[in-house]
Amino acid sequence: MIKFIDLFAGTGGIRLALEHACKSFGISTECVLSSEIDKNACLSYALNFGEKPSSDIREIYDFPDFDFLLAGFPCQSFSYAGKQKGFGDTRGTLFFEVERILKQKKPKYFLLENVRGLTTHDKGRTFETIKKHLTDLGYSIDYFLLNSSDFNVPQNRVRIYIVGVLNQEIKMTLKNNVGASDTHTFKAQIQPSLFNHFIQPKVVNDILEKNPNKKYYCSKTFTKSLQHIMNGNLSKLNGYRLTDYRGGNSIHSWQLGIKGVCSSREIEFMNLLISNRRKKIFGTHQDGKSLTKEQIMTFYPYDDFDKITESLIKKGYLGLSEEKYKPVCGNMSFEVFKFLDPNGISITLTASDSNRLGIVQNNIARRLTPRECARLQGYPDSYQLLKNDNAVYKQMGNGVSVPVVEAVLVDFIRYNITSSSRNIFSSFSKTKPQYS
Repeated sequence: MIKFIDLFAGTGGIRLALEHACKSFGISTECVLSSEIDKNACLSYALNFGEKPSSDIREIYDFPDFDFLLAGFPCQSFSYAGKQKGFGDTRGTLFFEVERILKQKKPKYFLLENVRGLTTHDKGRTFETIKKHLTDLGYSIDYFLLNSSDFNVPQNRVRIYIVGVLNQEIKMTLKNNVGASDTHTFKAQIQPSLFNHFIQPKVVNDILEKNPNKKYYCSKTFTKSLQHIMNGNLSKLNGYRLTDYRGGNSIHSWQLGIKGVCSSREIEFMNLLISNRRKKIFGTHQDGKSLTKEQIMTFYPYDDFDKITESLIKKGYLGLSEEKYKPVCGNMSFEVFKFLDPNGISITLTASDSNRLGIVQNNIARRLTPRECARLQGYPDSYQLLKNDNAVYKQMGNGVSVPVVEAVLVDFIRYNITSSSRNIFSSFSKTKPQYS
């Protein structure tokens, strides 16, 4: 038997992966302590594993004996989506809670999970610090950057997985692979999954519910605007992003008329402004770039500048400050910010945006359901979800891709938990896994 603790447990994705991996080797498991601070995540954990996690790990000092430490320690401090404060952020220092427990209890094994930004934060110094602290405790470590889309999970999600063994040389056969960064690349290099060489990789269409609740349908007003732009064929929305920051394969608020209906000339003006304002001839700064009338007139070919800009300013699509113009962006106003290609992979789920990912199914535009987001993380349908949709969207955005963690652990167990070490575990009482 392997006794383990589950830290920063979330909804239990890493635990689920360990239990599944151990079960494939005939090794029983027992969770002797779990810890999670988010109340809704604790509810999900209790619903599926029958136990309520302890709260703040910083307030726990007495630990039972255990063999394996699991920790998806908070990643916002190292994330590209955050401010990348790292160890300067309170959440970043939570790694040292992991170190504290490893130093105190000296378990034989550990697995840590985090965002890929951990490896590059502070020019790599943060990660070097973490590795040194782990090796100074006597652990031999290995780590992998892996993309969920390579493990039969239709999502572009690159994460780092760090594994360690105490007082022996670690052995692993996995290789780093950040995989396809988007659907276009994924389609161009479709290959058998690393998880099973004979399985065709899953795509978004494989995780869709056949009869989703109509509450996930886009509103009639929003749908009508989308139909107008796409000439009634909503399937053309596949792969479109709804954003006021980018051109290309995007739909903007002024095209949808969110703040007020725009004329074709006003739409053209805004589209030209979006596509031209980042040109180096106007400066090197990016999203915050404002342009003068003279600069805009170098790419806007009509003589109605004053009339058009006055109307756009009045409607709230355009801002004017110190004689410079820039779009007034309102990305959070879109019911859906990205329509996924059903024949490709999803963009990375995040806690803040998972509830606004969309799909077109049977020519109906709708948001992904919580169950579909869970499937995009590789959770089995037997995993019970809270009836609180917003909580589930957040949990899945923060969670791990279960099959990826399981693949790491299968490789780890095969080459590091030998028959001799199993004899150590056999001295503990054997219990049936709590979740399968």
